[in-house]
Amino acid sequence: MAYLGVQSKEDDTTAPTYAAYQKILQTFEQPDGPIRHDRVQFTDGQGYLNLIAVAYWVDPSQFDRWNDSPAISGWWASDERLDEGVGYFREILRPRMEQFETIFTHEHGPLEGVSVILGSMSEPIIEHGYWGSMRDRLPLSQTDTMDPSGALSIQQGTPALGGRVIVAGHENLALIRSGEDWSLTEAEERRTWFDEIEPVLRDGMNYLRDDGLEVGCYCNRYVHHMDENGNLLEKGFGYSLWRSITNLEHWAESHQTHLQIFVTFNRLATKFKNLTLYHEVSVFDASNQHFEYLNCHPKTGILRAV
Repeated sequence: MAYLGVQSKEDDTTAPTYAAYQKILQTFEQPDGPIRHDRVQFTDGQGYLNLIAVAYWVDPSQFDRWNDSPAISGWWASDERLDEGVGYFREILRPRMEQFETIFTHEHGPLEGVSVILGSMSEPIIEHGYWGSMRDRLPLSQTDTMDPSGALSIQQGTPALGGRVIVAGHENLALIRSGEDWSLTEAEERRTWFDEIEPVLRDGMNYLRDDGLEVGCYCNRYVHHMDENGNLLEKGFGYSLWRSITNLEHWAESHQTHLQIFVTFNRLATKFKNLTLYHEVSVFDASNQHFEYLNCHPKTGILRAV
């Protein structure tokens, strides 16, 4: 999975930003490009517009052929990317299958993320609805506590100076993509989503964005999907990187921002018939992480944690 993005100050002209974003999307047309990608956007805490393409491959060797081809590796490595007046970043993460899980609240409705390319959905499962169920759904948890080791480290560059910065990850860094699709909601269900659920969700996402380091969250982005013309769709997700799955669990089970989301949703759950929720959770070997930032502000992505 690769999160490939461009960034510029929101009060600047957005034409160069969208042009740069189109360049990223065009790279997907090269041989062995991703099987699926999503277009999303958000404005970060520093007022920068970020346009991100979230791309998925099933076959690691296919990704390697694409990523190592001159059309891709040469494009990212070129110093021309540093002179275009926008920031670029790529966060590439490769979970082994035993390090990955995804779950949906409904059997109906459109799938999202990597699930679209996995083919089919299982029957309902019992590993859900209790503290610790997320960990139980990760196959690796049967034999491994998935504790983190090591630390983030800068391999190249200086975040405060901009330019090209490459950051190395550490063992068992965790990711969660937690999404919502409210496009099919109507009447009371729709009002409940906008008036009661989304506001507390946004508060939690903003806390992780601004102060998440104190609970082990390296970065958080609360994004909305776009169509191919840049129009916002009625679905989105929070994407965050964590020191460990344990840190993610502790926030979920004990921090007021998540408990407010949890309590509010469960109080109103019977009103939801068409709202679809899902998430993807992964942990990663240190060797299967690559974080690279070009001309980005020093609080972009995982830079804020180093």
